[in-house]
Amino acid sequence: MTTLIAFLVALALLIAVHEWGHYRVARACGVKVLRFSIGFGRVLWRRVGRDGTEFTLSALPLGGYVRMLDERDGPVAPHEREQAFNQRPLRQRSAIVAAGPAANWVLAVLLFAAVAWLGSEVPKAVLGTPAAGSLAERAGLRAGDWVQAVSADGQQWQDIESLPDLLSAVTRAQALGEPVYLSASDGQGRAARSLRLDTETLAGRAPNVQLFSEIGLSPKAEPLIRDVLAGGAGAAAGLLAGDRVLSIDGQPVPDASFLRDAIRRAHEGDQPRTMAWRVERAGQVVDVAATPRLVEESGQRIARLQIGVGSPPEMVFVSHGPIDGLWRGVEQSWDMAVTTVRLIGKIITGEASPKNLSGPLTIADYAGQSAKAGFTPYLEFLAKISLSLAVLNLLPLPMLDGGHLMYHLFEGLSGRPVSEWWQRQLQRAGALILMLMMALALSNDVSRFAGWH
Repeated sequence: MTTLIAFLVALALLIAVHEWGHYRVARACGVKVLRFSIGFGRVLWRRVGRDGTEFTLSALPLGGYVRMLDERDGPVAPHEREQAFNQRPLRQRSAIVAAGPAANWVLAVLLFAAVAWLGSEVPKAVLGTPAAGSLAERAGLRAGDWVQAVSADGQQWQDIESLPDLLSAVTRAQALGEPVYLSASDGQGRAARSLRLDTETLAGRAPNVQLFSEIGLSPKAEPLIRDVLAGGAGAAAGLLAGDRVLSIDGQPVPDASFLRDAIRRAHEGDQPRTMAWRVERAGQVVDVAATPRLVEESGQRIARLQIGVGSPPEMVFVSHGPIDGLWRGVEQSWDMAVTTVRLIGKIITGEASPKNLSGPLTIADYAGQSAKAGFTPYLEFLAKISLSLAVLNLLPLPMLDGGHLMYHLFEGLSGRPVSEWWQRQLQRAGALILMLMMALALSNDVSRFAGWH
């Protein structure tokens, strides 16, 4: 229920802001607005404003629209002709069309800024032992390394305030098929060095558990057993919540990342391998023989003990002042928009996986997860979706605001509007492209939830 409510609230808010942008600029330009609708289909609620605009809430909340007076849609009374959209100057029509995405973009900036102003407790970018064979291990990262900055070229650096910042930068580079450079030091900030993470070698891969394992970045945490699933392999071995793992097969266990990797690799082909564990329990050392169970994950056989591992990571409180927070909102929104456009371009050219596209099921799932995590994570989710909506609507596709802006660009350059015949053909092509994109995104959602990739 939380997921559904969080998703519907996000959808209603972002659609309302988008349509409000169109509405306000249309009114400012002297255009008469006939209807401002959130949703489609049967009208559930209706109110008429002072300016004669009909405000409605409809049954299907998967979009919205602002219907303006327009001679192309039907007869217009002579005394209202000046209020028709099609009679306004080109610059005003373009401003009205662009106002929807612009409103979503401004909302994203303000929400990102609000997250920065409010601040939050987040894991510090201090890393645990990289998984064997991972990009992090090959780059030379070690347990206890503190990553303080990232760079796309090793020249211009951007400060890292937390582990989520680091993971965001790394996954963005992987999606774009580019390397990322890290500035790392020891836990006290000494002996800084630059490292290159070869994320371009994982270009085209869909984001999933296996991908993050191959990247190999995780927070440093003590090798404690948090919980044990009843009836699981760990429970059968006699492991208990609160056990501290000292060694596995005689090899010391420095942290939770090392422990997780050791468990994952405890098999030979299709056969699990029994491990000799030494744990500290209530001040005493206990030897345990632990045999994992093999499960299928992302097309690979992985060993699992069905236990929760790791103490809470070191946390830091990150917040910003009024000006810094607002500037951070501007930077985050711009960086995300540029990355989104570049990723779409790479998907079109085949350089990035189309599995990076997400649909309504994934968005709803993220909405629920962020709402359960707290107010600040939900605000950040809203900011990201609002910006995605702005960028999507600016794509030069008929039926989207970006497509109408392309019509206006043609009109401005040629001195004549796009003919109705061409508009009809382009509308059909645009509808087909959007339907294919929606089908692909929904297919990706189903595949993710079914565990197919």
